[in-house]
Order: sequence, then structure tokens, then C-alpha cells
Amino acid sequence: MCASETPAGRVLGDPGHVVVVGAGIAGLAAAHRLLERGARVTVLEAAGRVGGKLLPGEIAGVRVDLGAESMLARRPEAVGLARAAGLADRLQPPATASASLWTRGALRPMPKGHVMGVPGTAAALAGVLSDEGLARIERDADLPRTEVGDDVAVGEYVAARLGREVVDRLVEPLLGGVYAGDAYRISLRSAVPQLFEAARDHTSLTEAVRALQGRTATSPAGGPVFMGLEGGIGTLPLAVAESVRARGGEIVTGAPVTELRRTAPDGWRITAGERVLHAGAVVVALPARPAAELLRAEAPAAAAELSAVEYASMALITLAYRRSDAAALPEGSGFLVPPVDGHTIKASTFASRKWGWIADDDPDLVVLRTSVGRYGETEILGRDDAGLVAASRHDLGEATGLTAEPVATRVTRWQDGLPQYPVGHHARVARVRGHVAKLPGLAVCGAAYDGVGIPASIASAYAAVDRIHGDPRGVDGPTAHPVRSPHGGAGE
Repeated sequence: MCASETPAGRVLGDPGHVVVVGAGIAGLAAAHRLLERGARVTVLEAAGRVGGKLLPGEIAGVRVDLGAESMLARRPEAVGLARAAGLADRLQPPATASASLWTRGALRPMPKGHVMGVPGTAAALAGVLSDEGLARIERDADLPRTEVGDDVAVGEYVAARLGREVVDRLVEPLLGGVYAGDAYRISLRSAVPQLFEAARDHTSLTEAVRALQGRTATSPAGGPVFMGLEGGIGTLPLAVAESVRARGGEIVTGAPVTELRRTAPDGWRITAGERVLHAGAVVVALPARPAAELLRAEAPAAAAELSAVEYASMALITLAYRRSDAAALPEGSGFLVPPVDGHTIKASTFASRKWGWIADDDPDLVVLRTSVGRYGETEILGRDDAGLVAASRHDLGEATGLTAEPVATRVTRWQDGLPQYPVGHHARVARVRGHVAKLPGLAVCGAAYDGVGIPASIASAYAAVDRIHGDPRGVDGPTAHPVRSPHGGAGE
């Protein structure tokens, strides 16, 4: 139904038909944009549902997110897609954004005046760092330039300029909230690109941070930094999928794609079980490893690069308490935990405090969630669900004094949930795109390339659509100007 036959029996791809492989938020965004541009679209998803790492759920009858819970609102893509999918009236900013750090034996207010944990002055981290750590920051102004070259690890560079305590107490937990990674491996250029560029222009790192802050101060505030959705961010892909179908797009779940091959002269054959489709173009919106398997036959060099992308696994533990049992819970949206302090959890979100719609669902309940798991950790994620709940409750008790028995618990595991961006990641992405660009009608997108946040994934999908339509910005733009969703909130 999706192909034409020549007299010789040769199958030609339908030039107006595009197949999107993967129905996470990137694949759905690509399908939505393709339909806007007049294409006929089929989305194939291996799982039995759409949404990928965005997953709505419930606990004790209260709606919650079991995956990502907010999106950066200072970028236009995610909020714009939500509006386009009919969710404008359900957009909600956090009810509170005051987070804390659980470090050095106490919950301490999250410092202000920093860029992903890197301060403009030593005073910005007073109360979080020791006197020795604060004094080490002051030495930055007297140090010679530290060359960052083509890329450098965030932790390595910041520790050389400001000391390890800044990295271990603040940069590490903030980056860990985004990537579940190791600050001493994560790429400065890929993870904090604005700081990378500023570091190239200034000898002092604190001076570079102050320059960034100065530019931000003169820019319009533009509303909330983050945004949620009533009912959960997990409802976003459901709404986008509904919009795709309403526009005539087809979404097939339970349909793993097993083969992707070119057909002469310029089409593609896509095999999903017993179903074979023919199309003029394909967007591969999969995590790096399954994308590599799919591309191996036609783009072996791109597949080799994608096979080398590493991932971190994690788990989210959601707990519901009677409000009367959680009366002593501290104010704020939650807290981050530096791994150097040796605790199990890496963050906790006070979901009922952070999102008004959760509190409204059941005013007599308080919903919290914790996250565990970082790159390279295996022991903690090897525990059963009861063990993860027990570890979370232990740490919550130490941090907040909350020792009551929860009325309900839920553990959600995300195996290989977050791609890692080590030093040189930008160059690997450029090579992948270069190899893919040699094949007409093929594009890739998703969190493995230009940023792990929701707006970044959507932006990569739009760039893939540009590529399909012959716009070189779909290859060159994201590589030259990567898009990110860095944040400073607890438990994101």
C-alpha cells in the first residue's frame, strides 16, 4: 500500500511517505512536524505504548509522573509542542522552586549565583563549602589560563580552577540530576556549552561566570524557567500522538523494526515483523544502541559511532504518605545529594509541594519521590524493589526526619535511561550526522545527540525533519549550536 511497482517489479519508495522509527517524544515530535509539512507519516514503535521516558502513572489514586516531571520553559520547543497538541490550559509552573542540598550533615539552601554549580564569587557558595573550599575559589583570579582546547571534562576543568570541593559538593549533584553521570567524565562543551564558550574568552573561570550572569541579567526574564503539565509531563506524548492521528498519521505500537534497507533509486524498505513498508524517507528516533543495530547495514560507520555511546541506568521511587504523618517535612521542592557524602539516593522531589495539581488530587496525601543510580553504579540497582524503598526511606529519614510508614510505594526502573556525554561527544555526533547525511532520505534524532532534556529532544526531531526536506541546517545547525536543557531543580 505504500509503494509502487515498475514493469520489472522493482519497488520504489513513495516520496511523500515518511516512516518514523520510535514513538518517544522525539519520534512523535518529528511525526507532528512532518504532517504539518504535508507528508504522509507512519510511526513504528517496538513497545506497547508511546512516550518513551515520559510515563504517566498513579500512586494511591493520585496522578504522578513515573519518568521526567518537568520541561525547560526558557526554550520554545516543548511548551510550543504542548500548545500545538491542545495542552495550553494545562501548562503549570512549579508551585515552589526553592530547592536544597543535603550535604555535610544538613539540608542547606541551594546557592544562587552559579552556572550549573560553578560560582561567580566564593561568597555565592557560603554555607555549602568549607572555609578551605571558599578560600580555594578565591585563588582562581590569580591562576594562569587553563586551556580548554576542543573539549574538556566539566569536573577536571572546574577543579583545576576552583578546587574539587566545588565539583564534589555542587557541580556533581547538579549534573547528576541531568545525566546521572560523573562530572569528571562529562563534556563541558556538550553539557554546559555556554560555560565552555565563556571559558574560551576569559582567563578566570569566575570572571567567565560573572560575564554570563551579566548577559542573563540584561535579557528579559521570559516567565518560569520550568513548566509542568496538569496530570503530568507523561501526558504530553499521549496528546501529541492523538494530534498525529487526528492529522492522518498512523502510529503502530508493538512493531519493532528489524531491518532498514535502501531501495533503488532513492527509497527505503522498512521491515517490522510481517509488515513491510516502503517510503521515501526514514527518521530513526531511537536510543543510540538500537539505532546502531538498525543502521548497521546501510550506514555502518554511523552505527559504529552510535554503538560506542554509553548509558546510565536509574530508578525512581515514588512514595505516598498521610499528610498528618509528613507534617515535619521541610519547605521547598526537594533536595539534591552530592555522591561524595556517601548516601544512596541522589535526589528527592517533594512532588505535592512542587506541583499544585498533585496536592489538589488528594489534599490528605503527600507524594515524594527519590532517584537512585548513576553511571557505573550496579550494586544499588541490583536490589529488589523493597530494598530500594527501604534505602530511600532511610535516607529521607536522615535528611528530613520523615520516618512514618508510607501508605503506598512504587518503583520505576529505567534501564539505560540516560545517554552519557563524555569529552568529545560533540565530535562523535558530528561524525554520525556526517555519515547519515550521505544517505538521501535518512535522519536521526533523540536524546543521544544534542541534549537529554525534552526541549532538546524535540529540537533534534525538528532538525531531522529539516534534513529530510533538504535543509542543511538539519545537519549543520545542531552540531554547531547544540541545544540543551540544563537545570538546577531537585529531582528532575
